[in-house]
Amino acid sequence: MKSFTDKVAVVTGGASGIGYALAERLLAEGAKVVIADIEQAALDRALTTLSAGGAPVIGVRTDVSDPASLQDLADRTIEAFGKVNIVCNNAGVETGGSFLTIPEQAWRWVMDVNFFGVLNGCRIFLPLLQQQDEAHIVNTASVAAFNSGSATMTPYCASKFAVLGMTESLEIELRSGGSSVGVSLLAPGPVRTRMPDAERNRPSTVPAATEPGRVAVMERLAQASAESGLEPSYVADLVVDAIRENRFFVLTHPEMATAGVRKRLHWMETGEAPPARVPGT
Repeated sequence: MKSFTDKVAVVTGGASGIGYALAERLLAEGAKVVIADIEQAALDRALTTLSAGGAPVIGVRTDVSDPASLQDLADRTIEAFGKVNIVCNNAGVETGGSFLTIPEQAWRWVMDVNFFGVLNGCRIFLPLLQQQDEAHIVNTASVAAFNSGSATMTPYCASKFAVLGMTESLEIELRSGGSSVGVSLLAPGPVRTRMPDAERNRPSTVPAATEPGRVAVMERLAQASAESGLEPSYVADLVVDAIRENRFFVLTHPEMATAGVRKRLHWMETGEAPPARVPGT
């Protein structure tokens, strides 16, 4: 996809962080953009800023854990712009604790948003993307997809591993079949976003993660992200370049991703188990 002019892009989790930066960059490239987010107030603020000067952008409140809500997003995109060329399945959440303290509702929330939100985004939008000569899917995983054992973050880690496996399989199938739809996997490391505060969107059915060890981990992660995390705009630049070049892996911190892979390979070959990882240290 050499040119983004008049292409139509859908970005979930588009009201803040990486999603907002993606929407902003795609608009700058000449695309028409639909931002989807579950936070109506944040969506309204993002639209006010992004639409300044008459930019072609609309917002749709969307719960990516609900297939019907994603179908409504697709329908409203077609109604507004007539087609879809790019889908960025970017929405994500995080909660956790020590393994036996994590309730089933927390597991389901994380998996429903992080994995099934991405999966259903692909299932619902792929038929629309296949109608175009140029189209692309970007699924957001995390560097956690290559690094297991992060203290108190098991649901998040599991969901991102699932996104990795599904997205790799989808890319291989589409490429092998000669599809016009390209696929990329975004696996960010520390970025200055509100992900450490993801529980702000926690449903009332999901208990708050108040275990002291968990709270300490998230405080360290928030501090590390604020002090040394990348700017979301930098990540958006990488994604746009990957779409343009039809590149699969989009790694903001390649050294962290490859270290995780090497750690696992070492474990497989030697039986020497790695230590637990403490995010933010």
